[in-house]
Amino acid sequence: MLCHLHVKNLAIIREAEVDFSEHFNILTGETGAGKSILIGAASLGLGGKATREMIRNGAEYALVELVFTPENEATRAKLAELTIPCGDEVIISRKIYPGRTVNKINDETVTVATLKEVAQTLIDIHGQHEHQSLLHREKHLEIVDAYAKNEESLAAVKQAYQAWQAVVKEREEATLPQEERLREISFLEYEQQEIEEAALKENEEEELEARYRLLNNMSRIEGGVAEAYGLTGENRECAADQIARALRTLGGLTEYDESLADLYEELRQAEDILSDFNRSLSDYQMSLSYDKEEFSRIDKRLDEIRRLYAKYGGTYEKTMAHYDEICEKLIGYTNYDLHMEELARKEKELLSAYDKEAEKLSKRRSAAAKELEGRITDALMSLNFMQADFHILCEKEEARHVNGRDRLEFLISTNPGEPVRSLGAVASGGELSRIMLAIKSILAAQDQIPTVIFDEIDTGISGVTARKVAERMDTLARTHQVICITHLQQIAAMADRHLFIEKVASGGETKVQIRSLSQEESIQELTRMIAGDLGKESAKEAAIALKAQAAEHKAVLLRE
Repeated sequence: MLCHLHVKNLAIIREAEVDFSEHFNILTGETGAGKSILIGAASLGLGGKATREMIRNGAEYALVELVFTPENEATRAKLAELTIPCGDEVIISRKIYPGRTVNKINDETVTVATLKEVAQTLIDIHGQHEHQSLLHREKHLEIVDAYAKNEESLAAVKQAYQAWQAVVKEREEATLPQEERLREISFLEYEQQEIEEAALKENEEEELEARYRLLNNMSRIEGGVAEAYGLTGENRECAADQIARALRTLGGLTEYDESLADLYEELRQAEDILSDFNRSLSDYQMSLSYDKEEFSRIDKRLDEIRRLYAKYGGTYEKTMAHYDEICEKLIGYTNYDLHMEELARKEKELLSAYDKEAEKLSKRRSAAAKELEGRITDALMSLNFMQADFHILCEKEEARHVNGRDRLEFLISTNPGEPVRSLGAVASGGELSRIMLAIKSILAAQDQIPTVIFDEIDTGISGVTARKVAERMDTLARTHQVICITHLQQIAAMADRHLFIEKVASGGETKVQIRSLSQEESIQELTRMIAGDLGKESAKEAAIALKAQAAEHKAVLLRE
């Protein structure tokens, strides 16, 4: 669950910290106090879009930090897959600078994509206007797939679709009029012949370059070798002569001091080494020869190799890979009819494989839709849709897509006797909010996401409906951590932890403060929320009554 949220230098928030508890956390406050900014901060911290405008005026950066306890195996498995250490806490931090962000999980720097992957296992955030997505059929398909846990089936369909489309593309590219095909064959044969006649060899360029350097610097090499040979063994007063004289001198002294014998032996060995060196140097000197024709031949060969490499990829390996590709294309063009027949066969085979995977996915979707239809209907009844008729229409499309061939649509009738119609034609904003609440509560239980956040899901509802929504959310909070921003006293009364957010003007700037309310303070806040319609005393009585109703609902849940 989400234990702690720390926000710094974000919009109007200089710095704010809030601790959340298990079960039902409620955030209330005056309109414009910054409640949605706080939830927006949580969304931002979990990979939402970051812009420089979010940084508080005058600040260098903005910071969002969230601390979770990893209660589900999906989180631990994902972190293990990403080789991110996981103990008793998962700490996610996001620092927003102008032009870049620094994202970390347990002090390991990660990408935004990785941040989102981990966040999906920890929390589900329902924004103020997300229920509007129910007006789009694509969302209906996404919901059914999420309920059915179709990740593997979707991946299989996608893989089959991409394999089929690759052959379709290959066949389309290979389909050429005969005249154009003959021109292409002529061009490819020219390139094939050019590479074959060059008879390229691996490492040939490097070997020729080494020989070219030697021949190109032959006069310098010959002069240097001659000088070295003269200094060590040929000229008068050379090193060899000097060592020989030293040996004769030491040899005459060893009879006076035997300890000089070792030194004499070391110098004699040096003489042998120098003698071997001089013989080798002399042999090398004799082997040196400059062949003008060889130099010219190597120069031309290097030019040819480099021209071909520049034309066909830059290296021997890439040039030969291009040659293999040419040969493969030529086989296809010269055996055009057979090649096209083979592609057609492969296309038919892969299309059949796609259809099989798509059919498996369709069956899973159909079964899940039927089951989900019943569960959503039950959930809607608990949200005061007493006469609602909810239906999920499943149809198969002729067209084939990367996610299958199904067209799903949520249909509803809110009045007895009326036919079911699309949500956009029937449901109001408040009804869409309740339908989304029903779906979210079902999916949260299905996916075992530990934390669910609702940002003002109470749009357009009041009275008995508001109480039903409050009870539904409280029921969900028995098995999940629920965090909710609300303007409705019926929902606020259900809080296990009631947080109050307010703006405070101090020192010429506006600050956002968050504090946890005691039972008495919670009643005072409920009184404020109710007082717009009733006098203060009546409002307080109503607040106490709402708290009592909430306590009764919680007691019933505990007994069940």
